[in-house]
Amino acid sequence: MSDWIKAARLRTLPLSLSGIIMGAFIAKWRLYREGGIWDWRIFALALLVTLLYQILSNYANDYGDGVKGTDAKRINEAEARAVASGRITAKQMKNAVILFSVLSFVATIGLLYVAFFPDFMKEFYTFIGLGVACILAAIGYTVGKKPYGYMGLGDLFVFVFFGLVSVCGSYFLFTKTFSWDMLLPGTAIGMMSMAVLNLNNMRDIESDRLSGKNSLALRIGFKNAMIYEMILLQLPLILILVFLGVNGFIQAQNYYVFIVMILLLPLMKLRRNIMTVKEPKELDQYLKQVGIMTFMMAVLTAFGLNFFN
Repeated sequence: MSDWIKAARLRTLPLSLSGIIMGAFIAKWRLYREGGIWDWRIFALALLVTLLYQILSNYANDYGDGVKGTDAKRINEAEARAVASGRITAKQMKNAVILFSVLSFVATIGLLYVAFFPDFMKEFYTFIGLGVACILAAIGYTVGKKPYGYMGLGDLFVFVFFGLVSVCGSYFLFTKTFSWDMLLPGTAIGMMSMAVLNLNNMRDIESDRLSGKNSLALRIGFKNAMIYEMILLQLPLILILVFLGVNGFIQAQNYYVFIVMILLLPLMKLRRNIMTVKEPKELDQYLKQVGIMTFMMAVLTAFGLNFFN
């Protein structure tokens, strides 16, 4: 059981929950202003679905990199990867991927039933297709003949699914509407998620070169990947600030809502620490930190909107 828990890579879960928290509690704030009802069941089921998607993705990545031999070349991480280290066989991990694909789909149907049935059937079927796309994206990063993670497309998929789909999709579940300003927090969470992936790929840049995994970091080189990382970590708070600004909080002088801006200093320190790294393996310690920063950004934005407004 401990091997399966390690393979689930629980340290990645706060990152996956960030988009749901951001979208759900912006929806709560907006519905409260408009006299609508915020359904806690949708939130609970959305959290469950997201957790299942993330575990599915981690198991699929473990399986895909394991059978391709990619993890065998990662000296620092091979111990943590279940298939590469032999603690879990490839067949067992493949079965786990199938199981969690089924569980994810069933949970998605349950979530969409509560959110849309019976008055929003068009949205119900549309989101079923979106759920299937999420499952396929979770698996396709490393699994298959042409996994998109091996073609340098991981950043794009992470931006779309961890950012835009997670934030805007969860917002839609509650409000049944799309608002263009949701692209701002969606992009912010997406960029932070890309920052985590880029750090991971920068750390593994040499082993990926040996295994033929052409991540974006490998394609542009370590130095340019570091510049890219700084941009990804610089813009999200600005986007959240713009979101709060276009919703009138500056004019209203409701400055407590801007509590999320207390992350400015720790993010500055984090960027500075990352920039001093010379050896790729030293980046591993910052993966969890960026994930926690993303989670705190979502929580503090939600807190500011719903308790100070």
